[in-house]
Amino acid sequence: MNEKIFPLSDAQLREVIKKFPTPFHLYDEGTIKKNFRRLRETFSWAKNFREHFAVKATPNPAIVKILASDGAGTDCSSLAELLISERAGVIGEKIMLTSNDTPADEFKKALELGAIINLDDITHIDYLEKNAGLPQCISFRYNPADLMNEGNEIIGKPAEAKYGLTRKQIFDAYKISRDKGIKRFGLHTMVASNELETEIFLLTAKIMFELAVEIKNKIGIELEFVNLGGGFGIPYRPNEKPVDFRAVGEGIHELYEKILVSNGLDNVAIATESGRAMTGNAGWLVSTVIHEKNTYKNYIGLDSCMANLMRPAMYGAYHHITISGKENFPLTNNYDVTGSLCENNDKFAIDRKLPKIEIGDVLIIHDTGAHGHAMGFNYNGKLRSAELLLREDGKIEMIRRAETLDDYFATLNF
Repeated sequence: MNEKIFPLSDAQLREVIKKFPTPFHLYDEGTIKKNFRRLRETFSWAKNFREHFAVKATPNPAIVKILASDGAGTDCSSLAELLISERAGVIGEKIMLTSNDTPADEFKKALELGAIINLDDITHIDYLEKNAGLPQCISFRYNPADLMNEGNEIIGKPAEAKYGLTRKQIFDAYKISRDKGIKRFGLHTMVASNELETEIFLLTAKIMFELAVEIKNKIGIELEFVNLGGGFGIPYRPNEKPVDFRAVGEGIHELYEKILVSNGLDNVAIATESGRAMTGNAGWLVSTVIHEKNTYKNYIGLDSCMANLMRPAMYGAYHHITISGKENFPLTNNYDVTGSLCENNDKFAIDRKLPKIEIGDVLIIHDTGAHGHAMGFNYNGKLRSAELLLREDGKIEMIRRAETLDDYFATLNF
């Protein structure tokens, strides 16, 4: 049983709402630190292990600073994310820019910051050289569709994913880069998202380690690091089991010794780029009930909508819901929990068993710390909510204010 617990009592939450009206996302600093330290311990056997926090999960400098204070770097995929890293004090090779149809200004900023450039396509070598220049260290993203047939609903099957180089292209890319004078290299992949089973992580490591050996034997390049990507999931449902990080760490360590060390690659560093595993279970969307509608179904209308949390509408994703002050009440009623967007899929839950809900109740939507606020949008002129941070000393601070109508109209000739 994976118990879903909100860190504030009903009385404490009501006091917070007096100062910061709903809806808002609340993050817990202590949980974020705990999550990072667990991952760091998982790879404590690895030389120079580094977690590049996936900024896209929770793009806020305050969150990046929390993780950076414990030694984490960043994984960036846009200019904004590079600037967030810089503002949070993360620079140099603690940053990894993972290219994906990347424009020149993003490459230029990454080079200015001294980031590791991780290219998504063999044609990007020439584009990078022409438009920004070549870095000291370059990495390539491998798409192992030749070895993996299955994917998941979030990231898709490797053969159908837009990401990464084929096996043949990988070897050609390293040769081209070496011939252009680059001497330092890494290897990267990302084939899972929100995965809970150990086997996929071990399979990924095996594929990548064997490829690293093959690159050494065929081309003579010894990689500095292998980035195994992220994909560590969280148990969104109370009955789901979390990732067994001990089994993952021990299994990858065994593969490292068997494949890399035995082939003289004992100095290869291990990197990951987790987002959800760092912040997912450390966030909650807090929203107030403003309407109840009883027609063909029973609907509970919130003051938030899918602009505040897109995952249920986009993926059909499950997010657990509790009612502040009614956590232990019996689940007597069946509801669709909805927002006010002009789209019928604007639902946080469908046919969800919950206690009897009254107008004014505060609903807590769990596990929104990653890909929650970050995926917000302004359709229907909806405004994105504030982000709050619960510090380890119990204080709550606003780390992003709610958008206003002035923000919405700021780019218009209005």
